[in-house]
Amino acid sequence: MNIFLVIALAMLLIIILLRRHIPIGPAILAGGLLIWALVAPQFHYLVSAFTTTLTMQRTYDLILALYFVMCLEIELRTSGALDGMIRALQRLFASEKFTLAIMPAFLGLLPSLGGARFSAPIVEAASRNTDLTKEHKAAINFWFRHIFEFSSPIIPGMIMACSIAGVAFSDFIAHLCWLVLIRPLDMPANSNVDVDPAERRQDIMNLVLSLAPVVINFLLVVFCDLNASTAMALVTFAMIPVLRMTSRVLNIKEVFTGACDWKMLMNVLCILYFIQILTDTNVLHTIVEDFKASPLPVPVIIAAISFIIGILTGLSQGHVAIVMPIVAALSPGDLNLAGVAMAFGVAGQMLTPTHMCFIVTLDYFKADFFKTLKPMFILEVMLLTVFSIYTWFTW
Repeated sequence: MNIFLVIALAMLLIIILLRRHIPIGPAILAGGLLIWALVAPQFHYLVSAFTTTLTMQRTYDLILALYFVMCLEIELRTSGALDGMIRALQRLFASEKFTLAIMPAFLGLLPSLGGARFSAPIVEAASRNTDLTKEHKAAINFWFRHIFEFSSPIIPGMIMACSIAGVAFSDFIAHLCWLVLIRPLDMPANSNVDVDPAERRQDIMNLVLSLAPVVINFLLVVFCDLNASTAMALVTFAMIPVLRMTSRVLNIKEVFTGACDWKMLMNVLCILYFIQILTDTNVLHTIVEDFKASPLPVPVIIAAISFIIGILTGLSQGHVAIVMPIVAALSPGDLNLAGVAMAFGVAGQMLTPTHMCFIVTLDYFKADFFKTLKPMFILEVMLLTVFSIYTWFTW
């Protein structure tokens, strides 16, 4: 059977399962098992892939990185640091424009925090004195929540992409982070409110306390070349005495036990197992050879597949898990090709009703899907156009 037909059938199965609210990990693994059954239905492939998945260092680096991301989120939330930062932003800047943009963006750095549903009430409150439409509010909440998809070392999609494609976090972030600069959205004008100097100093302290762990983690990954799990562990443990010294209430047991997300662990293991099945059955090798024989340039094919899978799954883990192994097999460590896959995959996930953040946002603001989608579609076209031109001249 033609390998692309097999992949198409597997993708169809994955989409059906996702629509039936099956978790992303088991859904993708089911697609992998279908590929195995159609291509190389020998049981020893499943055994060898499972053994390799459980013995790879990449597996544990990825799981630990995601675990410590959730630990950091619990520290900031339960200690009151996050609430303090929200109040500080509202008082310090007294700017609807700044608060509307920065709060969804910051909360997007902590992907386990509760999704767009958590930032939506903040956007609603910050825009209370504006004449923004509900569609405009929804677009702001969804768009800015995802502006760091290309540049944060604690975004699960980035962690998985670097791990699978075999590229360094620092190099990959440096290659893509400039995309943040071309992701604007029209906002209301600033307003000015006087703030008491003592309150301003306290607000600055709240901001530093909340932003420091994210910034330090970024610096450790980008400039010290630490892997994501090590950097996140250092930041998470360092925050414990810092929060205690600033008289913040912190339940250490709750931090480390609350971050034990078995659903996340299951999803990660299923996705890595799926990738290993494709590797051991030589499916990736077959795809690579067919790509090389195609009349279309490989970057064009990778871009198209990433975009389509991003639309179909609505999840960064989805397009990363399916496309990045192909990128790694085609050209290990290739920043340009990995960047193409990431940029077009994220664009796809930003323009689809299968993206849960989009659905949650529309539901909260009672906004119209197509009216909310319009500004994001225009911005994604602009982003991909600039990215494609830049990549063409710098490849």
